[in-house]
Amino acid sequence: MMKAMIIKEAGGSFESIERDIPKPKEYEVLIKVQACGICHSDMFVKEGAFPGIEYPRIPGHEVIGTIEEIGGNVSPWEKGQRVGVGWHGGHCFTCDPCRKGDFINCQNAQIAGISYDGGYATHMLAPQEALARIPDSLSSEEAAPILCAGITVFNAMRNADIFAGDLVAVQGLGGLGHLAIQYAAKMGMHTVAISSSDDKKELAHQLGAHEFINGKAENAAEALQKMGGAKLILATAPNSKLISSVVAGLGPNGQLLIVGADTDPMQISPLQLITGKKTVSGWSSGTAKDSEETLKFSALTKSIPMIEKYPLEKAAEAYERMINNEARFRVVLTVN
Repeated sequence: MMKAMIIKEAGGSFESIERDIPKPKEYEVLIKVQACGICHSDMFVKEGAFPGIEYPRIPGHEVIGTIEEIGGNVSPWEKGQRVGVGWHGGHCFTCDPCRKGDFINCQNAQIAGISYDGGYATHMLAPQEALARIPDSLSSEEAAPILCAGITVFNAMRNADIFAGDLVAVQGLGGLGHLAIQYAAKMGMHTVAISSSDDKKELAHQLGAHEFINGKAENAAEALQKMGGAKLILATAPNSKLISSVVAGLGPNGQLLIVGADTDPMQISPLQLITGKKTVSGWSSGTAKDSEETLKFSALTKSIPMIEKYPLEKAAEAYERMINNEARFRVVLTVN
């Protein structure tokens, strides 16, 4: 039997259940879960905010565990391998984006913990294309948040038009931002942290930031311009008003790259972008292979998330700590 924390209806509470361990179908593996991060996007399951979600559903898309059983036509995976499953939980291989190799934009993409049951459980099924290898030097608890928060910021920056020595500002010092600062500094960027108070100044420098801007005490855009203007501003805090306010801090050919998801509209004038040929764009996580490369870089540079650990049965308590922004900075369920 397997144990899980399940949501039976939109807006429902976490409930502990036991059920038979499922058998993997063709192209699937059964994972014995060791750790699962709790992400703000798990709100989509908890509150029913994702179109077409079916209940009951077990959340969780930052999953680390070992392969316990393999379905038909699965390669190159083996029993006992430690693997991870992130937000991108599978693709169809046949739609136009997939035929171009653009799997992250698959028109029939699956999301772990939304399209199928996720990692708030002792076991879960996953399609083989969603699996990422985990470096031995990372613990399962450390690796879990990298499969969403880590890959989102790392993949965004490594695909941006930046080079070692460029001024890169990270707006927000939370679950995404505290990893982005580490990655930017380890990539060789002149790294600037932008936060709303001096409470995180010391931490920002410990993580690798060369400069710190208190966005409430001073105008962040003006401060960036005094440094020469940012080649890249990575917006990690989901606040459209604050994101809009830093656009003026971009230097010539600078890019505002948004990974912090907010539903409110932004206010940016065309002239702000035309002057200096500036751009605004967004970025969405990555594939399992991107997760592997993020994990490898994290292990190589010792860029790891700050985490708080809770046992599986305390998923409700852990979720509340996350959703109320009380955690510093990522919450992980440990599964025995």
